[in-house]
Amino acid sequence: MPRGVAIPEPRQQLFAAAERVILRDGPGRLSGRAVTTEARVAAGLLYAHFTDLDDFLAAYAVDRSFVVIAAAGHLTARAGTGDPAANLCDALLAIPRDTLAALARLQILRPDLAQRVHDVLGDATALDAIEQAAAAYLAAERDLGRLAAGTDPGAVALALTGTLHHLVLTGDLDRLRPAITALVDATANERSGND
Repeated sequence: MPRGVAIPEPRQQLFAAAERVILRDGPGRLSGRAVTTEARVAAGLLYAHFTDLDDFLAAYAVDRSFVVIAAAGHLTARAGTGDPAANLCDALLAIPRDTLAALARLQILRPDLAQRVHDVLGDATALDAIEQAAAAYLAAERDLGRLAAGTDPGAVALALTGTLHHLVLTGDLDRLRPAITALVDATANERSGND
């Protein structure tokens, strides 16, 4: 890239490039040079906006966590409408897959990033936000009588989040809908059996 050419939203351009590198080559191949080459920008651009690669990766993880948190945050508004399992599936599948996959893979390789994200966002990291949103949604559905009174929203939400994480890492999200349906329908069937 020639010097003196303005780059619109360079941080987002670098974050998108990092995501592509992670998904294509794996997080172990992520470097400042790989990111700037993928973004087609001068090598020094990354360091003009971030102190070092660790600072860049922490900023990337925080930014992408916000994306996931925003997507998960709409779930509770669905309580009382439609099918609970379908609502959960639709909400989880609406989270940008590439973002969630890249973030999960990066944080497995770099577990120190989780603490840096927690330092900025508190308990609202990407998977935490998904789990909390699912638990709040399930509690609302239980309180509306659409799930069994004995349903433990936290336990079901943890199982859903663990399933999502596993399927994101294996790239097999086609199995998400039947897995969630089985978990949620089990609580609905328990309610029906107790009526």
